[in-house]
Amino acid sequence: LNEGFSLLYRACRESELNTALMFLQVVLARLRSVHKRSIQLLQQPRVPSHSIPVPLVAKERHLAIATALWRNFFPFVKSQRLSQTPSSQIADIAAGFTLLAMDMPNTAPLDLQPQPLITMLQLFGWDDMVHPQLVCRYLSHLIENSALVEALTSLGCSSYQTSSVHSWFRCVLQQHMNQPLGVTEKLDSTHTTGRVNKEQLAGLTRIVYKLPEVESLLLQAQLDQSAVKVEPKTAVFIFIKAVGKTYTRLQTLADKSALVSKALDYVGDILKYTKPYLANKGLPEGLQLMYWTVGCIVKHWALILATSKAQQLLFRIIDCLLLPHTLFQQDKGLPPAMLSAIRDNLSLYLQGLSAIIGQTTVQTTYVKQQLRNIIQQYFGRFLPSSPTGSGIVNHPILLALCESIPMTQYQTLRKTVLLVLIENYMQFRGHAPPPRLAAVLSFLHELLRRNQIPDAASETKLLLPTVLKCSMFVNEQQVKQLTFEIMQCIIENCQSSNPCQVCPHLTSVLRHFIQEYIGIYDHQVYNLMELIAGLNRDLVIGLIPTLSQMLKDTEHKRGLGRNNSQRESYRRLLILLGEEGQAEITKLEKECEDA
Repeated sequence: LNEGFSLLYRACRESELNTALMFLQVVLARLRSVHKRSIQLLQQPRVPSHSIPVPLVAKERHLAIATALWRNFFPFVKSQRLSQTPSSQIADIAAGFTLLAMDMPNTAPLDLQPQPLITMLQLFGWDDMVHPQLVCRYLSHLIENSALVEALTSLGCSSYQTSSVHSWFRCVLQQHMNQPLGVTEKLDSTHTTGRVNKEQLAGLTRIVYKLPEVESLLLQAQLDQSAVKVEPKTAVFIFIKAVGKTYTRLQTLADKSALVSKALDYVGDILKYTKPYLANKGLPEGLQLMYWTVGCIVKHWALILATSKAQQLLFRIIDCLLLPHTLFQQDKGLPPAMLSAIRDNLSLYLQGLSAIIGQTTVQTTYVKQQLRNIIQQYFGRFLPSSPTGSGIVNHPILLALCESIPMTQYQTLRKTVLLVLIENYMQFRGHAPPPRLAAVLSFLHELLRRNQIPDAASETKLLLPTVLKCSMFVNEQQVKQLTFEIMQCIIENCQSSNPCQVCPHLTSVLRHFIQEYIGIYDHQVYNLMELIAGLNRDLVIGLIPTLSQMLKDTEHKRGLGRNNSQRESYRRLLILLGEEGQAEITKLEKECEDA
């Protein structure tokens, strides 16, 4: 076992190397086995002198062999640590050397001292630079080893479970990395390799879920452990949810702070080790998995991300995944695969960010502004040109608002969406209507139709004036129909709390609208009131004093006496209002006669 082997390994072809590595694997396993037996013999009562070899002498021989293995074989294994095409044998041999470091720590080289066991785990199992396939196979050999767990505990390495969970988490997210794009037909060997890698990841998932730290989280979150599937993506979701639920159940500030730190350790620098996906280095499934996983974190760890410790991670998620620089570069734009991943997972981010806004933290104002920016950027990108088809009902922002989330969180998100729509997608330029107005109105109608909110009054003040303006100034039939249906939803929502009385907020908004526009657009205003009277006659009846006074004021302002055309339009409206309308017609006619 001299230094010639270190030269041999570097000179081997692949088939020869496999044989040589298999030899090393056998030597490591055999050495540990016979060393363990010799230690057991040393611990037994004195053996007869004719026993050969004497255990103490055997032990010295084993130490010499172990030292030679570290000196002449380990450097090659270590040199393969960062390979992007790792051999499964390297992972097996690295695990063997790790167990050797546990059994005979003094034989390890100086660069692994003073705690070679922990250093080996850091090199091959806990380093984000090591290929996930190597890490997955390596850790699968070790995590369940009770002797190794005991040795780590005796060394004071209390974080070994957290570090192992992080490595598993990274392996799941990086499973699609460095796979060729656009290849549907692969060689049998590639299929076999992919299947083996999936099986190894599933195996590591099962092992990780048996760690006491993970079992404790599932127990505290009151999640049914028996229902946990071994499919890695499902396991990741359940784990993220467990951490978030556990955090909400903690009572003391110290416990919450400790879990925030641990949660950040679990995910690590997630945007760094998934960066290759953003650079199109991997299958689109990898990009989808990354956006989905981070979206789950934003949604289920909203309270964790609202803390000052997690502030940097939250800001980087927003800046790198939702509002990257390329989004604002007209000549570039987002790659199709990235835009598709955002579309499919945007609802998770919107729900999480709206929950963060509900927390009283220093970054609330910033997050609120960024949430508006996100909605502004992606509402239009995912809005179809026309309101037909499934484009509206499957809009990710609408989906975010139609899922079951806490009411305060829902109201925050809904109000933000409406503000963005009104300010950016429903503003007239002079008399020119905004582009894709029918599609925007269709979105609004779908939202109002699906969900009612307790605070309908504030929404009425926010939304109704703009909808009235669209109805009055746009003659397109589709727009007319949609605005009518939206007005119907608004009125019904407002009246639902007290059907027997006219909602004062509706009356206030309509009165202000009449006062602003009837001086110039009298016929259009009356036509609009006729439509509203068809929806709620009592509402328009309550506006008769305002309408009559505005009629007189505009006539007085003109200085030309009665405006017969305007009065006739008003008379048609009053006829629709029953006895109260007829009484007002009689009153106006009498005033004219008296004049």
